[in-house]
Formats: sequence, C-alpha cells, structure tokens
Amino acid sequence: MRLVFMGTPEFAVPSLRALLRASHHLAAVVTRPDRPRRHAGSSAEPSPVKIEAARLGLPVLEPESLRDPGFLDRLREAMPEAVVVVAFGRLLPQEILESPPRGCINLHGSILPRWRGAAPVARAIMAGDSRTGVSTMMMDKGLDTGDILMTRASPIDPLETAGELSARLAILGADLVVETLAAVERGTIPRQPQDPELVTLAPPLRREDGTISWDAPAGVIAAQVRGCNPWPVACAALDGRRVQILRAVEHVAAAGAARDTTPEPGRVVEAGRDRVLVACADGTRLEILEIRLPGGKLLRARDALNGRLVKPGDRFAPPPA
Repeated sequence: MRLVFMGTPEFAVPSLRALLRASHHLAAVVTRPDRPRRHAGSSAEPSPVKIEAARLGLPVLEPESLRDPGFLDRLREAMPEAVVVVAFGRLLPQEILESPPRGCINLHGSILPRWRGAAPVARAIMAGDSRTGVSTMMMDKGLDTGDILMTRASPIDPLETAGELSARLAILGADLVVETLAAVERGTIPRQPQDPELVTLAPPLRREDGTISWDAPAGVIAAQVRGCNPWPVACAALDGRRVQILRAVEHVAAAGAARDTTPEPGRVVEAGRDRVLVACADGTRLEILEIRLPGGKLLRARDALNGRLVKPGDRFAPPPA
C-alpha cells in the first residue's frame, strides 16, 4: 500500500521500520521540525523519526504548520492510500483527514478509550494499572476519539518504568499497525466506536508531576517514580539539596514483623543491608533502589550507603522550587 507516515519520537521508529519490512511504499515521512530536545537551551536536533527516515533514504517533510499550502500540495502529490500516524503530537486538520481514500490510521499507546492523550504509558503506570496495551484507530477531528480498529493488551511489570514499557509497546504496536493495514486492504476490519463511559484522559506530564509528596502511601510513590522515568524524573530534597529518585518499590515487611508507624513521612528509617527505607503514609515504607544527587551520577542504594550519602534519621522533603 502507498502510505504517508507521520511520527516524531523513538516510539514511532519501530512502526516505520515494520511498514517497510511489510513491503509498503512510503511516499513521504512527516515529522516535527528540528527542536532543542534535551533542554530549552540546547541546540536543535532532528527527531528520531527524521534520523531513521534519512538512514532509510525516505523523503522527509517537516512542516511548521499542517495547514501550510506548500505542505498540503506535497501531501497531495504523494497520493497516499492511507496516512499512518504514530506519536506525531499534533491534531490533523480536516483536509488531511479526508484526503487518503483509506483514511488516517493512528497507533495509540493504550487500550482505548482508557488513557486518551499525550502520556498514556506514564499515566497508566502512575494510576497503578496492572495491564495496558496498544490500539489502532481511524482518526477523526477529536483527540484520540476515532473508532477503534484493533487492540493488543499487555501486562505491566511491577518494576517497569515508563521508558521501558514504552519501548516494549512500540514493538507490539508496530506489529499491530502492519496487521491493521493488512485487514484494511482486505476490507475485513471492523470499526468499534469508543464507549464514552470508559474514557480516561492522559494529559502531558509536567515537571511538577515528579514532585514527591511523602504523605502518600509507598505504593503510590513507587508508581510515580516509575511513571516519571525517564521524564520528568521523581524528585525530592535531602539535606536541602534536590535529588532524583529513579527507581523505588514499596517495601513489604515479613509476615508478623513489627513496624514502627511513628516516624514522620519522608524519614529514613533504615539505611543498611544494601537498602534504604523511607517512611510514607499509613505506616508504609518506600525502598529506594536508585538515586541521583546534584551533579552526580546515578547511584544504586548500596553505593549511596557506602558513601554515607544517605543515613538513618535523614529526612526527604519536598524539593526546593
């Protein structure tokens, strides 16, 4: 099938490769223009999709506006049968939605209608979901509101970060895109409207989403830490310094073990035997596995203990503004 592919981040790259392996003809690849991608003051960099498209020798379009007449002319010249959209990050105008005869097909990183929006993977983890998956849908003018074409479910590992889960779903989704297009070509694919009663939203992560409140139960904080890795990374203050907590789990005490529920939330109640335990709400404990101090490298709990960087009685607090 003759296609135009639209995508920007690393999540979209496996789908781009899978379409070529399946012998689809990529008439053009559309991606976001070069931008600073590490931080606001960094140099502009090409998107992962642009880098991969260039490696594959595919024509790349980088419109500042999807309504630009020159871009729309190029899109019409490409004459795609369908447009495949994977993590492109923009709503498509009606002119593009109505252009390809087989429609615009989107891959989304959740089982729709749960977690519509920009951050479905992170929000699923932070909500404590035990499973998620990927969906393909026929796009319309709304945000992830189109009819569902196919879905594939996957469990969420209790230790999986958003970055790790996203990479795994990208592979699962690439296969689903190819399977969906094959069914579209055969004319055998059903379209399932989304149930509005089941909709949940996944707004973009903000830096504030990484701020740890130690008044929450340890399980909630552990999910926050996983969901905010690799960005914005969960953070707290230790001895007045901003630190990042990259991996943590809820500590489950041995059966029958007594637990002191008096320490205030955020207090380090144990720093030894290769583990750091921090008091949280309801008598729960967060076990910190990896931490990064200002200007330092990522440290495992054992290394932080050996360097006396975390000690019993220390208190984690909200990070400085």
